[in-house]
Amino acid sequence: MSTRKSRAGPPGIVEVAARAGVSIATVSRAFAKPEMVRAETRSRIEQAARDLGYIRDRLAGSMHNRFSGTVGLIVPTIDNAIFAEMIEAFSARLRDRDRTMLIAAHGYDLSLEAGIVRSLLERRIDGVALIGFAHDRVPLTMLERRGVPVISIWNYDAESALPCIGADNCHAARLVTEHLTDLGHRDIAFFFPEAQANDRARDRIDGAMDAMGAADVEVPASRVLNCPYDMGVAKALALQMLADDPPTAIVCGNDVIAHGVIFAAIALGMNVPRDLSVVGIGDLRGSAELEPGLTTVRLPARQIGRLAADAIVDMSENGAPPDPFRRRVDVTFTDRASTAAPARA
Repeated sequence: MSTRKSRAGPPGIVEVAARAGVSIATVSRAFAKPEMVRAETRSRIEQAARDLGYIRDRLAGSMHNRFSGTVGLIVPTIDNAIFAEMIEAFSARLRDRDRTMLIAAHGYDLSLEAGIVRSLLERRIDGVALIGFAHDRVPLTMLERRGVPVISIWNYDAESALPCIGADNCHAARLVTEHLTDLGHRDIAFFFPEAQANDRARDRIDGAMDAMGAADVEVPASRVLNCPYDMGVAKALALQMLADDPPTAIVCGNDVIAHGVIFAAIALGMNVPRDLSVVGIGDLRGSAELEPGLTTVRLPARQIGRLAADAIVDMSENGAPPDPFRRRVDVTFTDRASTAAPARA
């Protein structure tokens, strides 16, 4: 007697059709064009698929269905909390729309984007979401030639050539800087990352300088430091400045930098905000729990993620840009305990 066991393959569309009591063609339509199948029948098919553990092979049907069901998200970094909330919301909303996400990071090196885009295109991606507007022409051309929809997220530009969903970063930085000048601060330092490949950082430093100009304050070059979004580097730079020539306040390019600056002040025995006021941008997780709580501007990361996911799926299905083409989401100034009027002139 043979002891060989037969290996049944995974359940397929035939098994789903039999269990749901419908034709194979109806099951195929329910997945490819659900609007053509009655809701009751569609529900029965979906339940049968779940009961059987059926997994739809999108790529196998790509000759008949142009959607792979996968959307790409290219971010500068996944090494810290800057984009964490947005990524989580983007992924969750894609699941709601029966899509999955492929995520890649270029480490703020835009020369890597072409290779990332090429890899995504090989996987027949349905659409790509990019962060900001600073991108090499090559990857954008690759996507355009293949008709793959692209959306820029996180930053807002009223004249963007790409459809965009994001915050006005210039306005965000202006809000926190104006808060300091309204309190009476004039000797303010600025910790911002290199802005050549980072339009969000560029907009923020522009907004901060606009606010200083409106307060009729000239900012010396020594008060503007190049600081990456790195808590350790920010702490080291702040330790040196605060020990040698402390300002009365520091505007930080985001909350990660602000955390490092506050840790430096504490290490030197300074009181925040009595000896030094600190503001950030982003309202990242943990900023409210700092001692003192960080005064910052809340960027609606989750809202951006959800809106971006809906937009890129709709673009892939409709073949049309989103309406509105450019969407600005509101930022919220949050006054906590890390700022006060300067104790010295």
